[in-house]
Amino acid sequence: MRESIAWAAVATVVGGCSFVPAYHRPAAPVAAVFVGAGGGGGLEAADRGWRDVFPDPRLQRLIALALANNRDLSVAVLDIELAAAEHQLQRSALLPTIGAVATPSIQGTRNSASAQYQVGVGVTAFEVDLFGRVRALTAAALQDYFATAETRRSVHLALVASVAEQYASERALAEQHALAVQTLAAVMASQVVIEQRFEAGRTSELDAATAMTQVAAAQAEVARLARLEAQATNALVLLIGQPLPTDLPAPTAIAQQTVVADLPAGLSSTLLERRPDILSAEHSLEAANADIGAARAALFPTISLTAFAGLTSTALANLFTAGAFGWSVGNALQPTVTLPLFDGGHNHARLAAARVRLKIRVAQYQKAIQVAFREVSDGLVARDRYVEQRTAQEARVAAEQQRYSLSQARYTGGLENYLVVLTAQQDLYAAQQQLIDVELARMTSSIDLYKALGGGWLEHTQVAASSRP
Repeated sequence: MRESIAWAAVATVVGGCSFVPAYHRPAAPVAAVFVGAGGGGGLEAADRGWRDVFPDPRLQRLIALALANNRDLSVAVLDIELAAAEHQLQRSALLPTIGAVATPSIQGTRNSASAQYQVGVGVTAFEVDLFGRVRALTAAALQDYFATAETRRSVHLALVASVAEQYASERALAEQHALAVQTLAAVMASQVVIEQRFEAGRTSELDAATAMTQVAAAQAEVARLARLEAQATNALVLLIGQPLPTDLPAPTAIAQQTVVADLPAGLSSTLLERRPDILSAEHSLEAANADIGAARAALFPTISLTAFAGLTSTALANLFTAGAFGWSVGNALQPTVTLPLFDGGHNHARLAAARVRLKIRVAQYQKAIQVAFREVSDGLVARDRYVEQRTAQEARVAAEQQRYSLSQARYTGGLENYLVVLTAQQDLYAAQQQLIDVELARMTSSIDLYKALGGGWLEHTQVAASSRP
C-alpha cells in the first residue's frame, strides 16, 4: 500500500508536466489596410444578415432552401459531430477504465492441479499521464474539433454566396435568352420585308441571302442560350437540394438586383477574427503544436496502473461466502513502467514529423490570410470600377440603338445597303448582351466581397459587434 501511495504522489507532482510548446500566433504577412478600402465606418459585413444584404424575395427563399437541404452542408454538420466524438474518445483516456472482473484460472502439474476464482471490480491499463502525453493528444483533438466547426461555418458562408451567384447567373442567362428571342423576332420580321422588296425588284438577291443568314444565326443563338439557361437552373437545383418550388416569388431583373454596397472593410487584422477559414487554419495550427508535446512525451517512460478488489476463492462454491474478499496478487495498485530503450528511431521520427507538420500548418495559416486579403482587396477595387463600367456600357447601348435606327431609316430610303443595317444590328445585340454581363459581374463581385469579409453566417443583421457563435 505504501508503494501505491508513493506512485500516487509521483503522479500528483509530475502530472502538471507538459512538453507542449508555448503557442504564439504567427505574424500576418499582409499590410495593415486593404487596397482600395477608402473610408470606414458602418456595420461590418460579418454582422449583416443575408436577408438584409440580398433583398430579392426569390433569392431569399432559395438561400433558405439551400441551408435546409444542401448535402455539402449536411456533411459539414456531421463532421462536427464526428470531431466531437473523437475528442471525447481521446479525453476518456485521462480517466481509468473500471469494469467488472470474473476470472477462473486453473494451474497445476501432471500430478496435481489447483483452481482459483475471482469476482470483483478492476481498473485495467490506466496510464498515469506524468509527462502530459495524453493531455497533449486531448488538446490536439479539441483544436481539431474547433477547426471542424469553423470549416462548417466556411461551408455555410460559401453556400450562401454560391446560391446568390448561381441565381444571378441564371437570371442573366434568362435575360440574355429573352433578348435573343426578341432579336430573332426582329430579324425574322426584317427578312419578310426584304423578301417582299426582292420580289418587287427593289433590293438585291445578296440582301435576301444575307437576311436568311441573319435569321439562322439568331436561331442558333437562341438555342445556345436556352441550353445555358437550363444548365444554370440545374446547378441552382443542386445547390438548394430539391426541385425549384412552383410558388417562388417572381424574379427581379438583374439590373434592379441590389446588394448592400456600403460594406466597410476595416483593418486587415479584424479579418483574422471574422473569417472562418482563417480561424480553422489557426485551430489546425494549434493542434499541430499540441502534437509536438505528445511526441516529446513519448520519449519518456510510460506508467500504467492496474487494480483489483473483490472476492477470491480456490473453490467456486465458497466464492460468495464471508471472508472471500481479497486483493489481486501483490498490492492493490501494480505500476507497470515502460521505458523506450530502442525503437529503431520511431519516437524521434514521430517528433521530427510533428515539427514539420507544425511548419506546414504555419504556412497554410499564413496563406489563408493572404488569400483572404487578396479577395477583400479585389472586391473593394472592383466595387467602384463596375459602377463606372456599367455607366459606360449603358451609354454604348444607347448609342448603338441610335445607330441601328438610323441605318434602318437610310436603308429604307435607299441610301445604304443592307450590310450596314446588319452590322449595326449585330453590334447593338452584342452591346446589350455585354450590358447584362456587366450587371452580372457587378452583382457577383458584391456577393464575393460580402463573403470575403466574413458575411453570410447570420440570417438577420446583428447590431452587436460580434457574430461568432
